[in-house]
Amino acid sequence: MTRRMLTHAGRRVLAAFAVASATIWLAAPQATAQSGGASESATGDDAALAQQGMWIWYVSRSNGGSTVSIIQRARRSRVRTVYIKAGDGSSSWAQFTSSLVAKLHGGGLKVCAWQFVYGDHPVAEAKVGAAAVAKGADCLVIDAEGHYEGKYAAADRYIRSLRARIGASFPLSLAAFPYVDYHPSFPYSVFLGPGGATFNQPQMYWKAIGTTVSAVFAHTYLFNRVYERPILPLGQTYLNPGTRQLKSFRRLAHSYGAGAGVSWWSWQETNGREWGALGARVGAVAGLLPAKTHPVLARSRDRVGISRGDLVVWAQQHLIAAGQVNLRATGVYGSGTFGAVQAFQASNGLPADGVIGTRTWQALLAHKPKRIRWAARRPSSGASASRVARARAPLSATLPARGYEIDPGPRP
Repeated sequence: MTRRMLTHAGRRVLAAFAVASATIWLAAPQATAQSGGASESATGDDAALAQQGMWIWYVSRSNGGSTVSIIQRARRSRVRTVYIKAGDGSSSWAQFTSSLVAKLHGGGLKVCAWQFVYGDHPVAEAKVGAAAVAKGADCLVIDAEGHYEGKYAAADRYIRSLRARIGASFPLSLAAFPYVDYHPSFPYSVFLGPGGATFNQPQMYWKAIGTTVSAVFAHTYLFNRVYERPILPLGQTYLNPGTRQLKSFRRLAHSYGAGAGVSWWSWQETNGREWGALGARVGAVAGLLPAKTHPVLARSRDRVGISRGDLVVWAQQHLIAAGQVNLRATGVYGSGTFGAVQAFQASNGLPADGVIGTRTWQALLAHKPKRIRWAARRPSSGASASRVARARAPLSATLPARGYEIDPGPRP
């Protein structure tokens, strides 16, 4: 998770862009997104993610490390789930133990493990996550940020290795950058794609970003909803955002359909007034009906939408699944993709303009996306080796971030 602040100028630019983005890409209303999910039974608990939660970085700095005190504080503030750091990279953290999990369970709390991942040693990182699950975690959260930009093969290897160890349906969530359009090379389509995380917990730190609570919701939901995973907002208590803003965040979470499934970063930075705001009873914002829209994708020359990045990869995966089998998932909206979109639109009774707007997204999302094996092994030589090499990442994996709404700095 991120704790460093952006510059004042940077915050103003990002805030303006957030408001503009929430307006520019509006289109027709969408149908309610449905979550994916595997059929295999698991020992985890989806309910852990559907309740108000608090993130713990260091147990020792959270109520002095006293499990009794942690349980009491959580109960008073209607916190039902604690997210405890269990690993960093390929190293497990000693603080996450089966004994700690058992004590917190005994106090009526759900326990989710979270790990920060870098993508340099994905199989080792998967083993760290699986080890936390083996210690009794109710769910596991992947904290993947700037270190993972462009690393499609690593993300694929990590997810496949992790799922092989924890089962296909164990509750798994991604906590990443909230503004998908800022990070065209981040492999959201792998982490949130087939076989990946079943929940999406974007880091919606409005004050750190330099925007408003309402703007961070509008921007985040616009670009995340196409991945069709339940969105559970992750808010901030650090930087002293104020109790009114915390209550507003909770109300908007209800209005956007997340219910009580919000969580907060972090325990050790939450003061008494903030704990009180988390414990207050709140409901949805009266009369608010959020516009359920999708981002617009198009060729760059059309100048009407996003033309490169993971959102394009995701659309291409759906087009391939819908029968455009000669299309490659490149992350670039070129002539081939334009033609494939036109053909898809024509076959679905849509205007064949080659632009992916909300109506086309709705039709595409009715198809289960083609899973790309980015981590396929390279043959030793020959033409087949070249084809596999090209498949290890889309062309868009080399794109730089458009901005960092959440500082991707180094971790402890």
